[in-house]
Amino acid sequence: MIEKNRIGAVPSGIILIGADTGGTFTDLVMVRDGQVTTFKLPSTPDDPARAVLSGVKHLLDESSSRAPVIVFHGSTVATNALLEQKGAPVFLVTTAGFKELLIIGRQNRPKLYALQPQKNLALLGSDRTLEVAERIYADGQIGIPLSESVQSELVAQLQRHKAESVAICLLHSYANPIHEMQLLGRLFAEGFNVSASHQILPEFREYERASTTVVNAAVAPIMSGYLQRLQQGLGEIPLRIMQSNGGAIKATTAGAEAVRTILSGPAAGMGGAFAAGKGAGFDKILTFDMGGTSTDVGLCDSEIPMTTDTVIAGWPVKVPMIDIHTVGAGGGSIAYLDAGGALRVGPQSAGADPGPVCYGKGSQVTVTDANLYLGRILPERFLGGRMHLDKGRAELAIEELAKRAGLPVQRLAAGILEVAEETMAGALRVVSVEKGYDPRDFILLSFGGAGGLHACALADKLAMERILIPIHPGLLSAVGLVLADTVRDYSLTILRLADLSENELRNMFQPLYAQAKADMATEGVPESQLTFIESLDMRYQGQSFEVNVPLSDAFCCTFHDQHERLYGYQDRTRSMEIVTLRLRSVGRGQRPDLTSSDAEKGAPAFEETATLLTSDGSIRCPVVERRSIAMGQDLVGPALIVEETATHYLAAGWEARIDGRGNLLLHRRGED
Repeated sequence: MIEKNRIGAVPSGIILIGADTGGTFTDLVMVRDGQVTTFKLPSTPDDPARAVLSGVKHLLDESSSRAPVIVFHGSTVATNALLEQKGAPVFLVTTAGFKELLIIGRQNRPKLYALQPQKNLALLGSDRTLEVAERIYADGQIGIPLSESVQSELVAQLQRHKAESVAICLLHSYANPIHEMQLLGRLFAEGFNVSASHQILPEFREYERASTTVVNAAVAPIMSGYLQRLQQGLGEIPLRIMQSNGGAIKATTAGAEAVRTILSGPAAGMGGAFAAGKGAGFDKILTFDMGGTSTDVGLCDSEIPMTTDTVIAGWPVKVPMIDIHTVGAGGGSIAYLDAGGALRVGPQSAGADPGPVCYGKGSQVTVTDANLYLGRILPERFLGGRMHLDKGRAELAIEELAKRAGLPVQRLAAGILEVAEETMAGALRVVSVEKGYDPRDFILLSFGGAGGLHACALADKLAMERILIPIHPGLLSAVGLVLADTVRDYSLTILRLADLSENELRNMFQPLYAQAKADMATEGVPESQLTFIESLDMRYQGQSFEVNVPLSDAFCCTFHDQHERLYGYQDRTRSMEIVTLRLRSVGRGQRPDLTSSDAEKGAPAFEETATLLTSDGSIRCPVVERRSIAMGQDLVGPALIVEETATHYLAAGWEARIDGRGNLLLHRRGED
């Protein structure tokens, strides 16, 4: 599927390609000479690189240009390796006496009433934690030196076990990494893949530090191998990888620090959504990204939210990430009856292979099949008519499921959508209501291949009045990739009372500045083009959690205010601690203006009509090409709005119009 639109100024002589790999489709966007070309093709789960390389080749053949090319990639390889427990087997090396570190954890019980709770240690195993006789104290002083004989014995143990990937997490290495550095050098020289906690996460709290390092050790070999194959296929074309923090880095760096790419694709989507919302004049947005496998949601209140408290597949991952909540509800989510006969949808997905029933290979009913049965997806227009959908096959599968459920067929199909929409609405409440925000104060920014089919229903559930659907909604994550800056994050635990001045704190940032400048130089960003963002993790003395605040001359007052906003109180008489220094280094990337301002003038062109089935009847509605909707004129629902990358269902009671930048704005009738 190819779509072309004229855009604003793009850096001359450079072709930018964003390639986002999803569970069902791989999306690509190419920017060249003021023009954006999009391409969408099914993913190749057995080797995601095949779809990426095929898409890049197709776009470059289409361009017939010899201009320099940069490929930005958002990958699910690290995520899938962790979720599917297919990472490399890891051996953890820790200080003697701390062998049970990951088993003890924080003693939190995610299943509070489970009589026999079990921790997910599949990446590690109970027999793959090795101890070394050494000790560094919390102040960085060496208590027990790391001897040469201890290092030699560790090497012998790992060789006997035929270990490949090793995670090193020694006590208090954030305060003094000398012993980890010695082990890192020795093990690397012996040919092991090594992840050391002082490089991955130089912060206190040994459980989270060990968990993050183990995750990196597990997924780094998988990610490195994938990126090497991808780079070989691209030849001399530079490859940059999206991180979970919303910034891009070189493929070699991403392979070594793969834990930073766990939420690569969703982070790109959030970046694209924030840019689209800001360009349309909205800085308070709820993002809703519904793809084929999952739905990712987030809340932006004038900025993209970040977090260091992410748990994935039961493993704490404490590197900075964009704050995104994901649920297993996408177009490919499978509908089934549970043991009690109740209708359930997801989190299992049919993915790209075998895919929904209507794709021709699958046998389990999905959300896409239900949308097709109800008439919301037009088979002749799917992927611009380039992919055939077998509606008859989907109907037979839905009828069989309805028979087993004892429900009318239309009621079952509508019920599948209702169940999926309630799951997605719950996710939106998690990032808004549960954090003290009123969804009615925000605009719902809907994207992803399936987002527009459910946006009105979700807005109704949250009493939201407005919806924004940007251009290229089915490929917005790929758009976010070509907009990405080069970003690296750094941290250093100091554990000091908050009696320091701003200048004293800036002096303590000097090691982080030096590391950032060196690393960004290897990324091709000179010091003159760097921007630094400093912040502090702070807490009241005696607390076991922190609040992040920007570094300024009023950082203490800012902490009190932030604490009250988050937890409902502040205590200005209580002593405060600065726990961790955080530095974000940013090298501004290419910023093509991926907007359209050539909306047509005139009345909407109703090309055809469609019959939409409901739970107990049917309605007729117009089918409208998005590009034919006149700027400033309203389209009244119900209607189907179709375009190359997505289909949108404009429900009854809603109106749509195109703004001056090509965005599709939906609002309740009678609301502006």
